[in-house]
Amino acid sequence: MYTAKKCGIRFQPPAIVLIYQGEAEDKNRQRIMPIRNFSKFSDCSRAAEQLKYNPRHKVYLEGVSLKQLEKLFTFLKGFLRGQTLDQTMQQIQRETTIDPEEDLNKLDDKELAKRKSIMDELFKKNQKKKDDPEFVYDIEIEFPQDAQLQSCSWDAESEDEF
Repeated sequence: MYTAKKCGIRFQPPAIVLIYQGEAEDKNRQRIMPIRNFSKFSDCSRAAEQLKYNPRHKVYLEGVSLKQLEKLFTFLKGFLRGQTLDQTMQQIQRETTIDPEEDLNKLDDKELAKRKSIMDELFKKNQKKKDDPEFVYDIEIEFPQDAQLQSCSWDAESEDEF
């Protein structure tokens, strides 16, 4: 069993660099995993999956999330396209945040699935569980009635029509 301490990327030659610690040792070790057959047109998520589940590296990468590996491959892809690190970081920021004004109906299935997974992660991160110290079981909130309530056209129909 190995504990991953740090995980990074080397651009020339392309490789994932992992600093890890063995279970029996207090010594930090470094593992360099070369990235082969990756171009600026490659799919980052597929490359990350292939590396994470590669039999040679699987034991070492158990403590590294798939999202982190995808992010490192995105940095490499940006480098291969000639982007600076700042440009790549801005691109990753745009891809990992959700714009509330964006119309999700206009997205293709792959992009929609990506947005939904981002929303699921955000939900799980903000979710209050019974074990959390600030968890309150039955919250009652009274909303102020100062403003005049607006009625909708569907609400104005009489009950006799049903």
